[in-house]
This record gives sequence, C-alpha cells and structure tokens, in this order.
Amino acid sequence: MAQAKEGDTVTVHYTGKLEDGTVFDTSEEREPLNFTIGEERVIPGFENAVVGMEPGETKTEELSPDEAYGEHRDDMVMELERNEIPDEVDPEVGQQLQLRMQNGQTVPVVITDLGDETVTIDANHPLAGHKLIFEIELVDIEEGEGGSGGGGGNIVTP
Repeated sequence: MAQAKEGDTVTVHYTGKLEDGTVFDTSEEREPLNFTIGEERVIPGFENAVVGMEPGETKTEELSPDEAYGEHRDDMVMELERNEIPDEVDPEVGQQLQLRMQNGQTVPVVITDLGDETVTIDANHPLAGHKLIFEIELVDIEEGEGGSGGGGGNIVTP
C-alpha cells in the first residue's frame, strides 16, 4: 500500500486538542482536509506526522510549540493608547481586531487587557506556546511527482 510522501496530495480527517483535552479544531462534521505535503500549507508537525502513513491508518501525534505555532512571544504583546483605537470600535477583552502595519499588511490581534487610558493587544497566534495533540486519519493519497520543496509564507492551522 502507498505511503504518504513529499509531493503527494493527501486527504485527512483530524481532531486537534490541547493537553487538557479541549478540542480547538476538528474536521469530524465537515469535509476532510486536503493538502500537498511539502507546500507548507499546514503547521510543520502536522505535515510531518502524515508522512509515511497509509490510507485508512490513524495515529495520535503530540506537537511541541516549535512544531506548531511557536512559543508565546512577549514582544508581540503591545500596549496602545485608547485614542489609537478607531472611534467605531468599543474595545472589549477577547475582541479580535486587525492591526494595519506600516507596510500595509494587516495582522490579527486580540485585546487582552483594558486600562483607563490603554488597550493591551496580543499578536501571537492563539495557540502559540501550547503543546497540541492531533488525532489523524489518512483517508486518501493522490501521488505527486516528488515534491517541490515548499512555498514559504504563513503556516496555517489544518
């Protein structure tokens, strides 16, 4: 039976959990996830876990923060003056906003604290710093031509 390798397009069902068992994402009641191994469209540890699997095989894989969304970085937590928040936004802890950088790109941030004159925002991925546990079932493999070596860019959740 074929084993998943770089360049193959794979179809997987998965459930992602935190160490305490909290499910943060699952494909259970929707279409399975399709991606090509080596294109870096999913987090590195997830992609590596699928390599070598055969259709119908299941496994549970624990990923360190380095294999997933990285460590939580204090330098990505910023305190802004309230007057820097647009007037149409009524800031609340847990609210998600888009921060426009000087180069024009936008970065998703979450409000983590409100002071009388300040708003604290966090640009870390919500799963940064967490060990992630994935239950993975390889549904299908469409064999590729050996892989292209990856495309760079942001790593996204499966």
